[in-house]
Amino acid sequence: MNKRFSFLTALMLAWACTGQIPAQDAPHTITLEIEGLSNDTVYLANYYGEKMFYADTAITDARGKVVFEGRPFEQCGKFAAVIPGPKFFEFLAVSEDIHIKTKAAQPAAFIEVIESPENEIFYDYLKFLQDKRQEAGPLEAVMMDSTATEAETDAAREQLMAFGEEVEAEQRRLIATYPDYLFAKYLNMLVEPEVPELNGIQNADELRYRIYRDSYWKRVDFSDPRLVHDGSFNRILDQYINQVIPQAPDTVLTEVVNLVEQARGNDEMFKYILHFATFNAESSAIMCMDKVFVELVNRYYRRGEATWLNEDQLQKILDRADELRPTLCGNRVPNIILPGLDQTTWESLYDIDSKYTVVVIWESTCGHCKKELPKIQELYEEWKDKGVSIFAIGNDFEPDPWQKFVEKQGLTEWVHVSDNPAINAQDSATVLIREGITTLESLNFRTTFDVFATPKMFLLDREKVVVAKQIGAEQLGEILLRLEDMEANGLLQPMMKTEDQ
Repeated sequence: MNKRFSFLTALMLAWACTGQIPAQDAPHTITLEIEGLSNDTVYLANYYGEKMFYADTAITDARGKVVFEGRPFEQCGKFAAVIPGPKFFEFLAVSEDIHIKTKAAQPAAFIEVIESPENEIFYDYLKFLQDKRQEAGPLEAVMMDSTATEAETDAAREQLMAFGEEVEAEQRRLIATYPDYLFAKYLNMLVEPEVPELNGIQNADELRYRIYRDSYWKRVDFSDPRLVHDGSFNRILDQYINQVIPQAPDTVLTEVVNLVEQARGNDEMFKYILHFATFNAESSAIMCMDKVFVELVNRYYRRGEATWLNEDQLQKILDRADELRPTLCGNRVPNIILPGLDQTTWESLYDIDSKYTVVVIWESTCGHCKKELPKIQELYEEWKDKGVSIFAIGNDFEPDPWQKFVEKQGLTEWVHVSDNPAINAQDSATVLIREGITTLESLNFRTTFDVFATPKMFLLDREKVVVAKQIGAEQLGEILLRLEDMEANGLLQPMMKTEDQ
């Protein structure tokens, strides 16, 4: 993860809890009585996805009683009362008067709901689960006991499965009985879609996957803004984007846009899905997934739909997308024209006429570069007669170190280029660009290729369109083999477009 993403993530998390407080003109109250507290501070915290943020604070009276204003509907959700210790207990803040008693020693264990039908249902279910866990404990011990007989483990397994069915039945009962309760909606998000076995049907696994995927979001009320204030929504969103759908940028982008559009009119959910998907893509370790980040920024942030961001926050996100755009998979990279090894002959990336060109950005003092470049050389020897060329850009600010390294390692068959202090001087750079000898993108190649660490490698096709990026020598070899195999079987189609096509 690079420093820029870390900053952006922190920035976005900062607004996650803004706008949540204070509750204004709420017609209901949240009354907590906590035996064992006296004139102590109690914090009210709300969930935003799986994270908890402080939302309010108050001091109990001498008997441990404290009253908070209720939340407006769109800010309702799962909350927690945090008391000295620190200790906390959860409850559902919904549009009704809430009155809960407990004890400071073990607040989660002594909950008594005095008023709030929603929280009565919530805590009855938690007690049901606790009872089932206690019943399951001895059975799980049997399953872990290496001395247990086969009959004993079979019986324990059967009973545990029965407990699981009881829990599932109770969940479905609550969902059906209280469909408008927030707790039932949270619970519904945790229940996996039912998929038939389809035994004996051709391509059954594929069909079951399609049924599962098509049913996935039916358990979510996209009109309810309160659903994002619980970790269950974050979990199913994360699972869908990172596990359920194929991890191909175009597929992920299509599915994310569908979800964002489905949430239109629900500002809380629209914001949550868009934020999660945007920065999930930007931080992804999957090759080319930054394309999703850039496309979402262009589609929503650049068009003024991220209304929760201030001007400075928005500009940083737009700038990051602009930095990534030149080298997105499927884009033709800008031509790089820089001096070669002799520092007098100018070499152009676009002049390389090869089926594939590997762009390697490296530096002579980089330990990892010294390990990777010999491996790339081995691949080059294997593939050079099959149409693979190397365009190596030295990241050293002085030419002498990388020139010596190239000669010492025998890498002279590659096309080597780099800049130097002389051509980067302002007057020199201006003249070189004005006279058409080089370009701004070339002299700023570190920005053009978003270079924050070396080595950095890109695989380009004949038109200098990015086929693969952020890869090592081993991955490069695998990709070239896969491309060769696809070509041999007539499966290699023009997948990319240049910017001018």
